[in-house]
Amino acid sequence: MDILTQQLINGLVLGSVYALVALGYTMVYGILELINFAHGEITMMGAMVALAVIGALVGAGVDLPGVVIALFGLLAAIPVCMALGFAIERVAYRPLRHAPRLAPLITAIGMSIVLQNVAMLIWGRQYISFPPILPQGRHQLLGATITDVQIAILCTSVILMAALVTLVKRTRLGRAMRATAQAPQIAGLMGVNVNTIISLTFVLGSALAAVAGFMVSAYYGLAHYYMGFMLGLKAFSAAVLGGIGNLAGAMLGGLLLGVIESLGAGYIGDLTGGFLGSHYQDVFAFFVLILVLVLRPSGLLGERVVERA
Repeated sequence: MDILTQQLINGLVLGSVYALVALGYTMVYGILELINFAHGEITMMGAMVALAVIGALVGAGVDLPGVVIALFGLLAAIPVCMALGFAIERVAYRPLRHAPRLAPLITAIGMSIVLQNVAMLIWGRQYISFPPILPQGRHQLLGATITDVQIAILCTSVILMAALVTLVKRTRLGRAMRATAQAPQIAGLMGVNVNTIISLTFVLGSALAAVAGFMVSAYYGLAHYYMGFMLGLKAFSAAVLGGIGNLAGAMLGGLLLGVIESLGAGYIGDLTGGFLGSHYQDVFAFFVLILVLVLRPSGLLGERVVERA
């Protein structure tokens, strides 16, 4: 029972990060029906920028609490990623908005490769370590151990996801986003600036990606120029698992994917003597994804989408 609780905690922590990244995918797809494969690299950029700022402050001997230094790194990463998301939409995607669907898809993959190489040129190929500045406290919960970092990740993820749902469902901007997603031409006739709404969608998704990148680097203690590829792929899988285009589906898919990975690596790894352990945890997640898509192609919470004219 203790092992089950521990694996569930680990899975929920990992899944909350997947959910934050998956929200960026699902928001963009809901409005443009575009898979922004560069979104994983924006997450990576958030982690790298945050670590660069944190490393500079620590190296300069700034006399501040570790949490405050980490917060400065996060606050630096968020606007950088927001500007990056805005630039990508404006330069790479907007000119191809009415092109055949294959063109923006190829462009998204190209942007992903470009961002990887830019990060490699700036920070190099080596792994960058997260300085040990965050609290390392451990707490017992139902026989399992949960750390201060895990608690912070869970609480921050819940707050951000609740704030996003509130913004989309209850604010004027959210109504404009939903109107643009349903019928962009009609929304434009009703006074909605479609281009601005689409840009803001990319900006919001990029802000969440920056926070997720910071969380991953703090959780694992490392960042790397290639880290966004698999993280983005899993987050996209989480969005599809829950029902892409659906905010609740992205959150559910992310949490489920994290729990499935954790339970698969823990239990099946033990049953196979470590042969199918943590190094093969991706297998379990993608196997369940394939199974769900075979049985329910629209995803767990997928909604019926009317084809646009």
